[in-house]
Amino acid sequence: MAQATVLRSVAILCVLLAGALGSTAEFDPYTILGVDRSANQAEIKKAYKRLAKEWHPDKNKNPEAEDMFIRITKSYEILSSEEKRANYDRYSQTDGTRPYERGPHAFRHFHDGFYFDESFFSFPFGGKGTRDAADEKHALHFSQYVGDVAPDSFRRPYLIKITSDWCFSCVHVDPVWREAVQQLEPLGVGIGVVDVSYERRLANHLGAHRTPSILGVVNGKVTFFHYAVAKEHLVQFVEDLLPQRLVEKVTDRNDRDFLSTWHEINKPHVLLFDQVPVVPLLYKLTAFAYKDYVQFGYVDQGLSETADLLRRYNVNTYAPTMLVFKESAEKPADVIQSKGMKKHIVDEFISNNKFLLAPRLVNQKVFDELCPVKQFHRRRKYCVLLITGEEETFVPGNKAFLSLAAGNSREVVRFAYVYQWQQQPLCAALLAGRDSTPPQVVILERRSEAGRVVFKPVPGVWNGSEEDKHRLLEELDRLQKDPSVLTHDATLPVLNNEFASMFLIRWIHAAYDYLSEIIDDLLHNNWREMMPLLSLIFSALFILFGTVVIQAFSDAGEEKQAKPKAKEPAKTENGAPCPGSSSSRPPKKNFVEVTELTDITYMSNLVKLRPGHMNVVLVLTDATKNILLSKFAKEVYSFTGSLTLHFSFLNADKHAEWMVALLEHAQDAMRIDADEEEGGAGGGAGRKADYTGYVLALNGHKKYLCLFKPVYTGEDTDGKPEEDAGTGRARSASRDEHQHRRGVARSRSTTLQVHHKLDRLGLWMERLMEGTLPRYYVPAWPGLDKITVNK
Repeated sequence: MAQATVLRSVAILCVLLAGALGSTAEFDPYTILGVDRSANQAEIKKAYKRLAKEWHPDKNKNPEAEDMFIRITKSYEILSSEEKRANYDRYSQTDGTRPYERGPHAFRHFHDGFYFDESFFSFPFGGKGTRDAADEKHALHFSQYVGDVAPDSFRRPYLIKITSDWCFSCVHVDPVWREAVQQLEPLGVGIGVVDVSYERRLANHLGAHRTPSILGVVNGKVTFFHYAVAKEHLVQFVEDLLPQRLVEKVTDRNDRDFLSTWHEINKPHVLLFDQVPVVPLLYKLTAFAYKDYVQFGYVDQGLSETADLLRRYNVNTYAPTMLVFKESAEKPADVIQSKGMKKHIVDEFISNNKFLLAPRLVNQKVFDELCPVKQFHRRRKYCVLLITGEEETFVPGNKAFLSLAAGNSREVVRFAYVYQWQQQPLCAALLAGRDSTPPQVVILERRSEAGRVVFKPVPGVWNGSEEDKHRLLEELDRLQKDPSVLTHDATLPVLNNEFASMFLIRWIHAAYDYLSEIIDDLLHNNWREMMPLLSLIFSALFILFGTVVIQAFSDAGEEKQAKPKAKEPAKTENGAPCPGSSSSRPPKKNFVEVTELTDITYMSNLVKLRPGHMNVVLVLTDATKNILLSKFAKEVYSFTGSLTLHFSFLNADKHAEWMVALLEHAQDAMRIDADEEEGGAGGGAGRKADYTGYVLALNGHKKYLCLFKPVYTGEDTDGKPEEDAGTGRARSASRDEHQHRRGVARSRSTTLQVHHKLDRLGLWMERLMEGTLPRYYVPAWPGLDKITVNK
């Protein structure tokens, strides 16, 4: 008997589980639409359109078509919404609710399709029966925060709690949180709750990485609460989120200055009279919500410095009183007094007094609210616009316009004015084709958000006379009877923001906010948020420090190379200076230092030259000095960074025989004279050889030289004369019937211009630094002072 009872219970349990599984498996939106779980919105929409057209009851006569069409529509409704699709993917819920929202006898998802009645468990969290209903009311989703909360935080602060299903500490925070919400929400503070278990994306977006956390949002900026969770601390936290100086303290000493600024700031002024010494939070929140429209002041009735204000405006001290001042500082435009000053009363009072009687159009936002676009379901709105200036000559007309606006009783007409020099594009569009000299009055009606308006200029110039007022009132009466009198059409540009701060000021404010956030994170050890910034700072310091160290070692290496050892100079295998240590350096000067080789400098620049150093000497004459030195400097400039090269020039007119003596002393003079005539420097024949343009690389310590001789480069020799007509052409050297090694006789005659003689000097210098040039050794350097000057 007992065994039969057990079998019966097991069978019932199996039936219940099978029913639960069947209920979830019978509706699968992915299967119904025939798409994969990874399908994007375009694929889902395409499948829905195809199936909806196929199974529409009006086109498909199948008895199951209606039921199938409903299932297709429901499937598309779930998969087209990111939130509902994510909810279905996680919990297989098709009604848009989470597991804990399904009632006290709902089944909870567990282990891939098995459901258990959560009434079997009694955890202090996780179900609606134990979960605070207010948290469900204030639950936030990512799209809701981005689309609603963040933009609305520019009008009111938000207090947000970060929690989760399995948060044990949240149980202790919830009672205090409920008390704070009950006090702050009626005052206008926005409340939100983010469940990390279901809104991880939003929590990461807010920077909340632990539960419980409480944060505030004002002007789109997130600030975390770091103090003990108490109701007083939370209220003070919300108050600290608000910008400073929203409400100015007003006494008998500064009331005139406060109320007389309506013209500069283009705003009405509101004074709140109360007996408490501090400004109430409700008033601060109201000032934050309407900071772009109204300037707020607070009068403490308990101070002796405010007695004159109370007597002047006849304020009742037994209840809070609010006065609105517009263009007049002597008489309030509106008054409200109530013992229980509630938020909706204050909002209605301020909303009805957001603008002056005749406000100035200072930006597009004011224009949009004063002169809204015509809607089909709304009454027409007309704007009477005075185009004027702020000089003294315009003051009488402006005052007359203001008096006319103060007596306006038409709800569909709003009066406003604009300074022509501040809003030149707007005035140019309204006064096109007419006399644009202010003041002028224009009646207009906006027709589209794109700026299209219909308008009519009032004839004549506005001077504020009774005749001008009468003419304007007649036009308004005619307009109410026949709107077609607005015959002109124009497209208005966007208005300039006259109160926009300078870029530098905005940048300073942004930098201040950023630094404040960094300091706040440092003080409260929010290292997770600070890690990217700290990583950037340390990376920059490391790069800077590494650059300084490398530069220091590089400078030390250059100084050490500047003092070569006398015994072991850096050389190549054949004794030339090492190109890697000298020639690779860039020039340190923007000029080439060339000294003349004379009797005085001969010993230091050649005979007693330091080991490893070479002197590159250019041979020239007085006639070719300027041209050859300029060309020489261009060719050798890239080698001036070498510490072992020196540059000089030898005047052949003064020391004509020195080259002959030097070549006669050379051990391989035949090789030097191989390309010369037999009667030249090596043969002793008829006329003297021309050494102009020759370059000698002299190693004073090793007693050898390398020789550069001008060669024909194939350029056109029929060019223009040189700058110096008397010395422009160098003496030509004819070469006839040169004997080549193969015995083939060939003759040619070329004339080298002076500026072509050093064309290949750069290539020769590179070979000199490489050590591949032939060397001609001399037993001793001929003395320059013993040579007879050639006259």
